[in-house]
Amino acid sequence: MDKKATRLRRAKKVRAKVAAQDIARLCVHRTPKHIYAQLISVDGSTVIAACSTVQADIKKEAGFGGNKEAAKIVGKAIAEKAKAAGVESVAFDRSGFKYHGRIQELADSARENGLKF
Repeated sequence: MDKKATRLRRAKKVRAKVAAQDIARLCVHRTPKHIYAQLISVDGSTVIAACSTVQADIKKEAGFGGNKEAAKIVGKAIAEKAKAAGVESVAFDRSGFKYHGRIQELADSARENGLKF
């Protein structure tokens, strides 16, 4: 199996467990240059809030989008948007990425700013 197929296999397992929880999910995706976060509703059909290092305000604050500092900024921003939308508790969908590095920084930052996983 190649690297992408392995990640997608892990993602399938994680999404099955997240779907069973019946709460909104915080879905993250990373590329070498950027990190993206979306808050998806319980039914999975609508995006409640989204945030990424592609957005002009975050790009200005973070500079390069492919590092841990940028992930912290995105985590803080998504937590603030979730609170504004009335969501306090989410299931963390890491999209098959291992929980370390930028993914971990985003999750920790979101927790520090009020989201409950």
